[in-house]
Amino acid sequence: MRLRTLGRGPVTCPVLWIGTSFKMTKTRAQAVAYATRLRSALGGGVPGVQPFVVPSATALAEVSAVFGDDPRVLTGAQNAHWADEGAWTGEISVVQAADAGARIIEIGHSERREHFGETDTTVALKVATALRHGLTPLVCCGESADVLARGGSAQYVLDQVAAAFDGLADTSRALIAYEPVWAIGEHGREPDPREIADVHLALAAEWGDRVAGVLYGGSVNPRNASRLLCVPGVGGLFVGRAAWHVDGYLALVETARRHVEAAA
Repeated sequence: MRLRTLGRGPVTCPVLWIGTSFKMTKTRAQAVAYATRLRSALGGGVPGVQPFVVPSATALAEVSAVFGDDPRVLTGAQNAHWADEGAWTGEISVVQAADAGARIIEIGHSERREHFGETDTTVALKVATALRHGLTPLVCCGESADVLARGGSAQYVLDQVAAAFDGLADTSRALIAYEPVWAIGEHGREPDPREIADVHLALAAEWGDRVAGVLYGGSVNPRNASRLLCVPGVGGLFVGRAAWHVDGYLALVETARRHVEAAA
């Protein structure tokens, strides 16, 4: 099994990643309760699986403190600015996110692109800044239903990722999260594994040996997780509401553990 070393210090991360973003949910107390129960349930860690949790900015420091420097669960920020500091009202910097305990920076989610003006240019700036500060950029990419219908999904996603990594000599610390827009959110459609296979094969061929992992996200749940992990090129799952309760998250981690065990 291929291993990577990430973050601040000798954090060894296996191939399969299981992560969740809380989006704009959970108070600080709720987020801490979730993290505390998750830390206890995972015990000494899960061989072959790297869990991570991306809380809202208000809870990042407290959730990070629950996990401490223990690499069994990494924490991340849902967004960060490309400037180290400055007059950017309402933003947080990569430096500030790291100071609050983030090891991962989520960048370029489709909601950020659609509602907050995120572009390929700003995604690339943020990726470069995260890498410069020793953090792991989690680069989100994905096509609309119209692109899917036209049959151009793979090239569309490859172009997004190429733009995000433009000019970078070393992307080995980075993660890619393929999240088709038609599959994410409350009204997203659960994918047939065949619908995402071409994109993951293309990402694996182009970036598989140049990044720390390529994850799938979009209508993931404990019922379909095993099928999705079996898609060639999928190196983990990035999950929304199905993992917002600890039991759901743990079910996904257990599925990943069994998948790793079967492949060993």
